[in-house]
Amino acid sequence: MRAVRLTHWGGPPVVAEVERPTPRGEEVLVRVEAAGLCGSDLHVISAGPGALPYLTPFTLGHEVAGRVAELGPDATGPRTGERVVVYGPWGCGWCGHCSAGAENYCDRRSALDAAHTGTGAGLGRDGGLADFLLVPSGRLLLPVGDLDPTQAAPLSDAGLTSYHAIAGIRHALGETEGGGVGASVVVVGIGGLGHLAVQILRATTSAQVLAVDVREEAIALATDRGAHFGTVARTDTADVLRKRAGGAGVDAVLDFVGTSATLRLAVDTLRADGELALVGSGGGELTVRKPGALPPGLRISLPFWGTRPDLEQVVALARSGTVRVETERFPLSRAPEAIETLRSGGVRGRAVLVPE
Repeated sequence: MRAVRLTHWGGPPVVAEVERPTPRGEEVLVRVEAAGLCGSDLHVISAGPGALPYLTPFTLGHEVAGRVAELGPDATGPRTGERVVVYGPWGCGWCGHCSAGAENYCDRRSALDAAHTGTGAGLGRDGGLADFLLVPSGRLLLPVGDLDPTQAAPLSDAGLTSYHAIAGIRHALGETEGGGVGASVVVVGIGGLGHLAVQILRATTSAQVLAVDVREEAIALATDRGAHFGTVARTDTADVLRKRAGGAGVDAVLDFVGTSATLRLAVDTLRADGELALVGSGGGELTVRKPGALPPGLRISLPFWGTRPDLEQVVALARSGTVRVETERFPLSRAPEAIETLRSGGVRGRAVLVPE
C-alpha cells in the first residue's frame, strides 16, 4: 500500500510503498477514505532530532476517516464495513484519564514518551496518510454514519480540539438556551481550527463572536461561518475589539496561533477575570508575574486535543449540518504539494488528502 512517510527529521516526507498491516488481537484495520493535513504535521516534519519523543520512520496523518476493513480476533466496536472516524490521541488505555475517554491527558504519557512508542496516529505511530491505517483498539473508533469522510476526518482534530478548548471556557460565555447574554469571545486565527471554532461557538454559546486574522480571505471565511465581526490584525486591533465588547474588554480569547504577538493581543483585549485558551503552538511567551501586566483574575488554559465524548458531540454537530468544514482536497499522491501549500498559508480551511 502507499503511505506518506517521514523517514528522517526535517523531512521532506515521501510517498512510499509499504506492506499492508494485518490486525492482531484487539487491532482494527481501517481503509482510509480521507485524512486531514494539520499545522501540527508541519511541526512534526520540521522538528529536529530529539525534539519529539518519536522514532523515525513513521507514516504521518492524525485526522482520519474511513471504513473498517478487517478486525483482529479480539477486536470489539464498529463492524466490518462501518464508516468511522479515528480518535487520534492514543494513551495507555487503562489509567484514570484513559478510562474516562480522555486519552489526550493520559496519566502515563511521560512513560510512553520515554519508551518512544508514540502518542497517537501519525505522531510516532503510523498514521492515516496512507491507503490503510492499523488502529490499536476499537475503542478509538467512532461511527459517523453517512457523514462524508472528507467532512469527518478533520473533525478528529480541527473540530475536536476547538470543541474541547471551547468547553473549558463555556461557563464564561453562556449557553445557547440563555444566560451569559452580552458575553464576547475573540477567535484569533481563522484556519482549519478557527473556522470550526466560530461555528461551535455560535452553536453552543450565546456570546458575540469576534474574529481576527492577518488575511482578508480568512476574515471573509469567519463571517461566512457566523462570526458577528471580523478584523484584520493591525496596531489598533485590541482597541477595536474592546470597543465591540462594550469597552471593558472581552470575556474570553481563543488563540489558535500562539505567537508572542497574538498572546499580547489577547492580554490587551481581555477584561478582568477573563479566560485565555492557548491552543496554537506558535512558540510565543507570556510573563506571569504578580503584580504585573496581566489582567487581574486572568485564567489561562492549555487545552490539548479533546476527549472521546467531545468527539461524539462534534460528530453530532456535523451530522446535523450545524458545523461544516471548509476543505481543499488533494489526492494522496500529491501529498508533498499539499504540505507545501499548507506551509505557505495557501489553504482555505482544511487540506484533506483522499486516496485515489
